[in-house]
Amino acid sequence: MISNTWKLKLRLFLAITLLFGIVYAILIVLGTLIFHQVFFPMYAAIGIGMIIIQYFVSPKIVEFTMRVKYVSEEQASDLHRIVGDLAKIANIPKPKVGVSEIDIPNAFAFGRTQKDGRVCVTRGMLNILREDEIRAVLGHEIAHIKHNDMIVMTVISMIPMICYYIGISFIFSRGNNENDNGAIIGILAMVAYFIGQLLVLFISRTREYYADQGSVEYGNSPDKLASALYKLVYGTSKVDKNEVKKVKGTSAFFLNDIGNSDFDIHELSQLDTDNDGKISASELSQLKYRKIHVSTGKKAMEIFSTHPNMLKRMRKLCEYL
Repeated sequence: MISNTWKLKLRLFLAITLLFGIVYAILIVLGTLIFHQVFFPMYAAIGIGMIIIQYFVSPKIVEFTMRVKYVSEEQASDLHRIVGDLAKIANIPKPKVGVSEIDIPNAFAFGRTQKDGRVCVTRGMLNILREDEIRAVLGHEIAHIKHNDMIVMTVISMIPMICYYIGISFIFSRGNNENDNGAIIGILAMVAYFIGQLLVLFISRTREYYADQGSVEYGNSPDKLASALYKLVYGTSKVDKNEVKKVKGTSAFFLNDIGNSDFDIHELSQLDTDNDGKISASELSQLKYRKIHVSTGKKAMEIFSTHPNMLKRMRKLCEYL
């Protein structure tokens, strides 16, 4: 299989450039309308400062939110063995291995660089997947580290939120002058928030396809990853909804959109023709000969999702069989 990750890197670069361009434009408008001057050096310093802060604090935020506990080789020898094998194949330093003490079955990767990579599985995932499925899932996460897309997502996901808080602050500010400049800034910031959020979601969906491809490149069978996805969404549907809401804001880090599990089950159940709770290679290969029709409603749902439509994702996986 020929890797085409240069396309992913190009999209990540363009997204970062456009998103920071949006924030920079808002700051220029803000300075022009309020101070009647444009302080380009100051705006550049603010932008760089935001990147640096987010770069250093993001791993700690993920660790706290996900209740991550790093485990030694003595505590989790199988996990360390699998992660070590996959990291060697991917030609990256072995990431730190952690277990997230939440019931939602899933896995995620984060970190600042490849040398700082961390791969974590949730306690709920270890209870429902077989080793070959766990290996396929961890291959997906290792691919995120190999592609360096986890830190890109961490940084760019902050930008729409900056626009959002700027917008809210100015729209509801009582200090607007007679020209109502505050309202103008607020509206522009909210428009930028909406556009920025769509860009972040697009990049999030794109990187999932490449991570799936990476898992296959590292020696995992596509049907094992498909089966793992099926079990993860089914397991998530059984978890207390309040538990899901607590970590919904970090769903972009997970293998699938945890807030969309009920819909995903309906999609994937069409592949499980023998109703054995998993997706075999023969069941996955059937997608090669089926026309995938995504309705307008489903397309709209996907635009606002952190992950691709499940059937489209499975269709891509079946191409690797």
